[in-house]
Amino acid sequence: MSFTGKYQLQHQENFEPFMKALGLPDDEIQKGKDLKSISEIVQDGKKFKITVTTGSKVIKNEFTVGEESEIEILNGEKTKVVVQMEGNNRLVTQVKGMKSVTELNGDTITHTMTMGDLTLKRVSKRI
Repeated sequence: MSFTGKYQLQHQENFEPFMKALGLPDDEIQKGKDLKSISEIVQDGKKFKITVTTGSKVIKNEFTVGEESEIEILNGEKTKVVVQMEGNNRLVTQVKGMKSVTELNGDTITHTMTMGDLTLKRVSKRI
């Protein structure tokens, strides 16, 4: 199953409390909470290029499954991670005390991030 495609955010749960916990300023949280981000994913075997555009903010990350890579996280910080593939439709990693799971089901990607007892869930559909 290939992740390649463009996906638009449909809805998200717990965005504000999760972003506060990450240390984002309130004005950025308010600006970002209603924007429908677009994620563009290019998968070539185990190599991934992901570009997420939210309003004027663009985050680009590249990684290879099973290898250490540097990525930019939601608060703009760069950190090293190792992304693992579970089955053929789940990408899983631990980053800065958060567990990140990205699951592809048909034309829907569900991205769940868990930090302590807080969970951010974002659902995007292929466009």
